[in-house]
Amino acid sequence: MSEPPATPRTEPFKAPVGTRDVLPPESARWQALIAAFATHVERAGYGLVQSPMFEEIGVFTRMGEGTDVVRKEMYDFLDKGDRHLALRPEGTASVARAFVQHRPPTPWKVWYAAPSFRYERPQAGRYRQHHQLGVEAVGSADPDLDVEVIALLWDFYAAIGLRRVELVLNSMGTAADRRRYIDDIRSYLVGKLGELDPTDAEKVEAHPMRVLDSKRPVTIAAIADAPRITDRLSDEGVAHFERVQAGLRAVGIPFRLEPRLVRGLDYYTHTTFEMVSGALDAAQSTIGGGGRYDGLVESLGGPPTPGIGFGSGIERVLLTCDAEGVFPAPPPRTEVYVVDTAGGDSARDLTQQLRRAGIAAERAFDGRSMKSQMKSADRSGAGLVLIVGPDELAAGTVTVRAMRGERQQHHVERAAVVAVVAELLDASPDHVAAPL
Repeated sequence: MSEPPATPRTEPFKAPVGTRDVLPPESARWQALIAAFATHVERAGYGLVQSPMFEEIGVFTRMGEGTDVVRKEMYDFLDKGDRHLALRPEGTASVARAFVQHRPPTPWKVWYAAPSFRYERPQAGRYRQHHQLGVEAVGSADPDLDVEVIALLWDFYAAIGLRRVELVLNSMGTAADRRRYIDDIRSYLVGKLGELDPTDAEKVEAHPMRVLDSKRPVTIAAIADAPRITDRLSDEGVAHFERVQAGLRAVGIPFRLEPRLVRGLDYYTHTTFEMVSGALDAAQSTIGGGGRYDGLVESLGGPPTPGIGFGSGIERVLLTCDAEGVFPAPPPRTEVYVVDTAGGDSARDLTQQLRRAGIAAERAFDGRSMKSQMKSADRSGAGLVLIVGPDELAAGTVTVRAMRGERQQHHVERAAVVAVVAELLDASPDHVAAPL
């Protein structure tokens, strides 16, 4: 017997929970943010890296089997070849895998702007598909590189207008320091199990350091006198951390030491840091962060290779910009709007000629009226409108009208109109030539 036909869907499809569409003009703001970030980090020698959105799951389990990211939040699946894959939950592990595979010269300094995926409760500025800006610098253990990476993020926030940002700093010490501290903090927390929030108590055995940055009041009170890792650093760990602090002071970046800042992933060693916004609610105040991961490359099959990097969510950064009233969406890009009431051929041809000359040009379609096209021209933000009606078409001319100021108007020979428009735009302080 054949299957009954499926019931027709009556509701329109929507974006999945925890995702959203980014539409113009908001998307232009995203473009501007990414472009500003690229310009900023490329001055320091960082080049763009593009890695796959999914990897073999083992690439990400190196972040820590006991972490919430691996246990609860990662989107993993078997593909049609029965390969166990996972959508990228963060950027660092994929970049480290790419380093292992391709072995570029060191120090390898790269940046990315990419989506990441975590199955978690959506919140302000954080989605199940969110987007990160980040850098990774692989191949040097020099603490001055830590200063460079932190300064890149600090100065980027300043460049886009953010002022209410605080740098919070800690050290996890060497890998051996970290292992000893995990044992110490686990022993301490076992004695506090009855005082911890149940959600945090579950983490004590597998991932005790995650309890330290709990935001739950019961847990915060219970661990007030917990051992501090900075009191247990080796001489090597102390020297590295002191050099980082001295470097930050030298370049004029203030910071606050926070011994409970451990970050959420197992690969961190030495420097860890977060950038916190005073313009957002405390629960969503972290807008960027990162640290050193000197054992990650080795865990992925490469030689012992140090590294450091950061990630900063685009959604959270723009939310912070809104809270501070900075980095607005850029103005409309259209410079010239062609209004054609004589059949459309002139609009078709003139917009193409203008664009080939590096001028941002738009037009209407569907034979709309003069009034309707002029309204569209005004909404586009264009500084000039080119009008071709039956009279202009017969005379072989184009009417060039300014849309702002005194709204001057010129009648220009059709063959000369692109040159005239280019000259008028060059004289305008708002003109930026479009890339060819």
